[in-house]
Amino acid sequence: MVQRQFPKAAEVFELMQFKKPEFNGRKRRLDKALTIYDLRTIAKRRTPRAAFDYTDGAAEGELSLDRARKAFEDVEFHPEVLRDVARVDTSTTVFGGASALPFGIAPTGFTRLMQTEGEVAGAGAAGAAGIPFCLSTLGTTSIEGVRDANPSGRNWFQLYVMKQRDISYGLVERAAQNGFDTLFFTVDTPVAGARLRDKRNGFSIPPQITLGTVVNAIPRPWWWYDFLTTPKLEFASLSSTGGTVGELLDFAMDPTISYEDLRIIREMWPGKIAIKGVQTVEDARRLAGLGVDGIVLSNHGGRQLDRAPIPFHLLPDVVREVGQDVEVVVDTGIMNGADIVASIALGAKFTLVGRAYLYGLMAGGREGVDKMIEILSDQIVRTMKLLGAHSLEELTPQHVTQLERLGPIRRG
Repeated sequence: MVQRQFPKAAEVFELMQFKKPEFNGRKRRLDKALTIYDLRTIAKRRTPRAAFDYTDGAAEGELSLDRARKAFEDVEFHPEVLRDVARVDTSTTVFGGASALPFGIAPTGFTRLMQTEGEVAGAGAAGAAGIPFCLSTLGTTSIEGVRDANPSGRNWFQLYVMKQRDISYGLVERAAQNGFDTLFFTVDTPVAGARLRDKRNGFSIPPQITLGTVVNAIPRPWWWYDFLTTPKLEFASLSSTGGTVGELLDFAMDPTISYEDLRIIREMWPGKIAIKGVQTVEDARRLAGLGVDGIVLSNHGGRQLDRAPIPFHLLPDVVREVGQDVEVVVDTGIMNGADIVASIALGAKFTLVGRAYLYGLMAGGREGVDKMIEILSDQIVRTMKLLGAHSLEELTPQHVTQLERLGPIRRG
């Protein structure tokens, strides 16, 4: 028989602890976010559809992005047991400098459109976390502004070789003068991809106010207040070159970009140079032979060629081919710290996060970016401990199997 007694108030209250109310709305939202997808949910709720979809969407049927994310989900880990993992070391070196974590913030364009703090929030959060921040040619904070936001951290610059080459050369010189240590030479944008969400939303830069825009903005007045009461949205590093935003965007895509452009930029740039947008082993081999410092495996977040190769699937073959000569970085589709751990195990030197950063920014400005970094950092540490790895150097291909959901049809 179960012995029963009248509940004792002291014992009940010992088991129950009432949570203190949090009156800061931003902190209350962010405290509830446990994953990057949670930040995405908050971002979608707080950001007008056109701006959110610009971040969230990809090209055409968005197959490249979907496949990139599924590739990370289709990973089987192989943990080692009975290893003391009370402490793990997540630090690494990449392109000649240190990073406290094996990921940095990827270059993103139009960033202040998503949330008014823009690159200042991203660079500041990166500096505080001890990881690199990369500014886009189409960024909405200037090279000098990012330097001021992250004066003692590592800043990188992503370059579009523009139709007016002198504009690109001037940006290279300014980035070098302001202490940026690594240049990402982008090679996957001879023309813009077909981003259908943007077309369906009537998206433009700057935003055009229509009846639909107003209806969508009604539950999001804070976004419009920030947008209308802060400095004009522009490509900050290009503001002195003349031309409208639309004209500058058109200048940024040039189908004549060639290896000769790479040679010229390489001679101009005093720091490390990595080629961003490599999607075949053959191109990686050729570029490594030209003496570049890094290869960034990326399909531009699925925003250029739909049905493009999956960077994470390319990783083992590219590392096997050129990993002794260049540092290999992976971009596109990372939404969890486990994705980063799997990439490092398969030979990547480093990884980049773009949408995850912007989801955090839209969810809560600088605090949202801090939260994004915290989430990924916690996931990295937990995954390493469960794998039995004390450091990134101990992660090897034996820890990971890439499961095959999509594979080539074998004939004959």
